Amino acid sequence: MTFNFLSPVSDEVLAHNELLTPQALGKKLKIHSKAHGLPDLDNVKIAIIGVLENRNDINYMGSEVELDSIRKVFYNLFPGNWYTNVADLGDILKGDAVGDTYFALRTTITILLEKKIIPVILGGSQDLTYPNYRAYDSICPMVNVVSVDSNFDLGDSTLPIKNNSYLGKIILEQPYNLFNYSTIGYQTYFNSQEEIDLMEKLYFEAYRLGEVSKSISLVEPVMRDAHIVSVDLKAIKASEVSKEQKYSPNGLDGKEICAIARYAGISNKVSSFGVYEYQHSKDDHITAMLVAQIIWYFIEGVNCRVSENVLSDSVNYQKYNVLIDDDELIFYKSKKTGRWWIEIPFLPDVNNKLKKHTLLPCMHEDYLEATQGKIPERWYKAYKKNSF
Repeated sequence: MTFNFLSPVSDEVLAHNELLTPQALGKKLKIHSKAHGLPDLDNVKIAIIGVLENRNDINYMGSEVELDSIRKVFYNLFPGNWYTNVADLGDILKGDAVGDTYFALRTTITILLEKKIIPVILGGSQDLTYPNYRAYDSICPMVNVVSVDSNFDLGDSTLPIKNNSYLGKIILEQPYNLFNYSTIGYQTYFNSQEEIDLMEKLYFEAYRLGEVSKSISLVEPVMRDAHIVSVDLKAIKASEVSKEQKYSPNGLDGKEICAIARYAGISNKVSSFGVYEYQHSKDDHITAMLVAQIIWYFIEGVNCRVSENVLSDSVNYQKYNVLIDDDELIFYKSKKTGRWWIEIPFLPDVNNKLKKHTLLPCMHEDYLEATQGKIPERWYKAYKKNSF
């Protein structure tokens, strides 16, 4: 299969790139151009894809998605001490129907995943997370999705998919590959009580904006367990973005969203990362720069990945057993990175999704609370999901 759906990076962006210093990031990328075609993807670890689709935005009024401003400022940044090769594969244009765009994106991501290349998707409306998720149908039997968003986007799954209802489609449409869904930075007043109750009933994870801002490190174990990370720019507070992008006076600030992107990059499991709901406007330098820095920090995180396999490498891990009533909780701590995991037991009498013991990323605080007789909430929810 080939990348038939990708159009090259615009000549305007390439002309801008020619003027940059040789040390600039744009000079280090493998770029899909009209003149040279698709680059060789051998040894490429990360591939940027733009998707110019926003027709399923509930507020769609005919506006076009424009990503050149993001590329210009991204190319102008300087790379870190990176060892990974990055490619910019250009854009997927709007299809005749939105479903055509979905098919193109799903197919493209599937090819990249098969090549062990991490796609970084730039959108476009956040419903593009749905074809991103569907790209895993033939790749991974259980998929964990993390959304950085002020809303849950459950919506009414009986209606056609929109950017505020794509999660409902992911949950209810076959094949059922979703194991866990987590929302980072949700704001209660943007979500109905029925949606909040449903998240609890499904044992999904939801972290309020206040929790995240108080302790950004709680995001790390959530990201460590994610396959797909989807960032809605509406989760960022209005003071951090340009006029067209403003959504709420409350939200994540620039440092927090970049820290979250880096946590996503560091995760060995995250294999696709998307930034959505970009609203271009004239003289929009601030939002474009923020998106560029989000991508930069994700790539930085990927370059900081440390391979760890707790269950097959007992020498480099400390094991802790904690008794709480009739439950024995087993924790592991990496001697290499200091990261923690908790074991989720296999339930042999239940037709669950786990076929063996598995490990759930957690924090040191979870272990400390367990020693005080409190069962960690992440462990409880994962255990209950496997009891269905």
